[in-house]
Amino acid sequence: MDRVATSLSKTQSHTMKNILATAVTLIFILTACTSNSGANEIAVERAQATAEAAVIDRNDAIAERDDAVARAEIVERSADRLAAIQDRGDVTCATGNDTPGFHYLDAAGQSVGFDVDLCRAVAAAVLGDADAIDYRFTDLAERGPALQSGEIDLMNLTTTWTSNRDVNWGNFAPVMFYDGQGFMTRKDSGVTSALELGGAAICVTSGTTTELNLADYFRQNNLDFTPTVFEQSDVAVDAYQAGQCDAFTTDRSGLASLLTEFPNPDEHLILPEIVSEEPLTPVIPHGDEAWFDVVKVVMAGLIYAEAYGIDSTNVDGMAASDNVKAKRLLGSEGDFGQEALGLRKTFMQDVIKQVGNYGEIYERNLGAQGIGLPRDGRNDLWINGGQIYAAPLR
Repeated sequence: MDRVATSLSKTQSHTMKNILATAVTLIFILTACTSNSGANEIAVERAQATAEAAVIDRNDAIAERDDAVARAEIVERSADRLAAIQDRGDVTCATGNDTPGFHYLDAAGQSVGFDVDLCRAVAAAVLGDADAIDYRFTDLAERGPALQSGEIDLMNLTTTWTSNRDVNWGNFAPVMFYDGQGFMTRKDSGVTSALELGGAAICVTSGTTTELNLADYFRQNNLDFTPTVFEQSDVAVDAYQAGQCDAFTTDRSGLASLLTEFPNPDEHLILPEIVSEEPLTPVIPHGDEAWFDVVKVVMAGLIYAEAYGIDSTNVDGMAASDNVKAKRLLGSEGDFGQEALGLRKTFMQDVIKQVGNYGEIYERNLGAQGIGLPRDGRNDLWINGGQIYAAPLR
């Protein structure tokens, strides 16, 4: 890194000296070759302008050098991330601890949830141990900076894939959950539609797509509202329960999750409108395409395991079966690029044994065994009419 910065400085310094020397030479030549004072003044002004332009070029060069050094530092941290993970023995996963079903602490203080299990699947794939994770609990507003720093390996934190985030935050894996934003109110308010929330105070978490969607929806429908904004989701929820606002808004799955923790869930109503598209997926920092490929393949493996009928109880049997696709996925026959990715040929056996397939992860956390979200519709496999799908592993 120091060599990069030194090389840039030397190049820019040499260029700067050449520009200034040329400017000074022009002053002397033009002064000597011009016989009248008016021409002399023009010559001097031109030379001064050249010198000023050189100063501007120098400042631009310094700024470009600083940007290049910053980018190189991030790339250096990200380069060969898989090797660094395997060397230190854990995956650094940014997630949360406040949303049942997705990411929260159970009675024993262990991190559990749909997002957490996706991190565990990656750890099982690259280290053979689903629990080899360094959890970094991150506020929603800090997701971008956490990814941009390059200090985490993976983020699973109910993060919506958008074009701006794709450019500025990191690389997004295949969509693992399709969601949409909704609203929750108290039943005794008499409100049964989001279109009846004109003039309402609405609690929302800052630094989220939810905040922008809220403004867009009310503007589009010519409704006034008062946003009551909080940096942390749990604080926003507490404010709603305390009556500081008339409604709370977030992804509908999040609303269903919250109701499981409310003391009187029957007193609240999730309104029917879905006001946005919220494809949720793991994200990794920019800078290491090979690591991005690893995460994508692990997510695809979870999806295809369910499609092929492989679950945590039958891995060994399926690996020895006559199911060609199952055997390829489990590494007992054929190949889909495992070794080129730096992974063991049988890595998906560890993943499914320790974490389960996509369907098992869903049911355990979001379905009947979790917060009770029906899976029909978009979050079912493509073979069942849903949208959960991934690039073929072959």
